Amino acid sequence: MSENERKMYKIVGTIKDVKGRCNAKHKKGDVIELSGHDSGGLCGFFYHDIFPSIITLQFGGTFPWSQDPDIVELECPDRYNVVKIELKRIR
Repeated sequence: MSENERKMYKIVGTIKDVKGRCNAKHKKGDVIELSGHDSGGLCGFFYHDIFPSIITLQFGGTFPWSQDPDIVELECPDRYNVVKIELKRIR
């Protein structure tokens, strides 16, 4: 791989919890393949909110607060109907 080429990893999102009623009908256990080019059917508001984290994982970045460098857990911006997703980088 040349210096200018970067590996793009596959990102899989798993819905871990739903509190309230998700208007996009996401349910606990749903698995969604995500990328910077494909929302995988995830709610647009949620996708927009977690997009920077998807890109970070997709291009090999990590989060200092995450115990596993390949996983980050995030919540949707709807504070009344909170959906929690785990993003996982597949190596």
